[in-house]
Amino acid sequence: MPLFDLPLDSLRSYRPDVLTPADFDSFWKDTLAAQGPLSPDFTPVDAGLPLVDVFDVTFAGYGGHPIRGWLLLPAGSGPVPCVVQYLGYWRGRGEPYAWLAWPAAGYATFVMDSRGQGTTTSAYAGATPDPGGATHGMLTHGILDPAGYYYRRLHTDAVRAVDAARAHPRVDPARVLVAGGSQGGGIALAVAGLRDDLSGALIDVPFLCHYRRAVELVDTEPYAEITRFCAANRRETDRVFQTLSYFDGVNFAARAGAPAQFSVGLMDDICPPSTVYAAFNAYAGNAEITVHPFNGHEGGADTTLREKIAWAAAITV
Repeated sequence: MPLFDLPLDSLRSYRPDVLTPADFDSFWKDTLAAQGPLSPDFTPVDAGLPLVDVFDVTFAGYGGHPIRGWLLLPAGSGPVPCVVQYLGYWRGRGEPYAWLAWPAAGYATFVMDSRGQGTTTSAYAGATPDPGGATHGMLTHGILDPAGYYYRRLHTDAVRAVDAARAHPRVDPARVLVAGGSQGGGIALAVAGLRDDLSGALIDVPFLCHYRRAVELVDTEPYAEITRFCAANRRETDRVFQTLSYFDGVNFAARAGAPAQFSVGLMDDICPPSTVYAAFNAYAGNAEITVHPFNGHEGGADTTLREKIAWAAAITV
């Protein structure tokens, strides 16, 4: 994929007008306040990993729905900083063996399963159904009403996952970061905008940002789900983008204060660079961005993990 979006100099100053509902803050305040007890449960798992302690986690997410996850800690460790990780679109939590990098660096990692996802892949299967929705096409499920939209449930789960991680006695509650790529990056950005108690946020090639720009610029999945919905529901376009404005990463970014590290691929035709920069340039806290000029949606992949660990170490001392 060649360069197709704005030139880098223009991206660095790209600050589009994004619809922000007048009741954005009260919508999310009321949503989070309406949730019940967290009820976290940590069941030890013998994963055959003598250097890592593994727990199968369940906690109450949106509406009290049980949300699954993994908690991995360096074996026998005392309270350690924790990275709460959110997953890419269609991906489930998979097996604990996929999440060893942060524990190897001395961190706990809490991997939140995404409700209703991970049902169409054998590599990263999910373990959490979504009682309120389908198992595919999440981007348009409930899209005509923010109260019933899928990402209201998922983002609420994600906010509560931070509390679930902190509930384990071997996690230092004062040193918790959020992280993710693609959909996971968009979720991490949302959580950073909805909480003021995070140590930091690692936001890679984030999805769920500047929706209107994305669907008008690319025809790739998953944004194409919105395009197809609007094509079939011509009279509902305004309602679609009104709903999406409650879940736009640009609006969450404007409310986020934790230190953040973003990344972008300038050839990314899944999450176009201008949508990433729209969120990055709106970010209210201190933020840096790593640019990968010749990469697409893979961004820096695992090549930047060493730098991320070093960055996390510097802000969680």
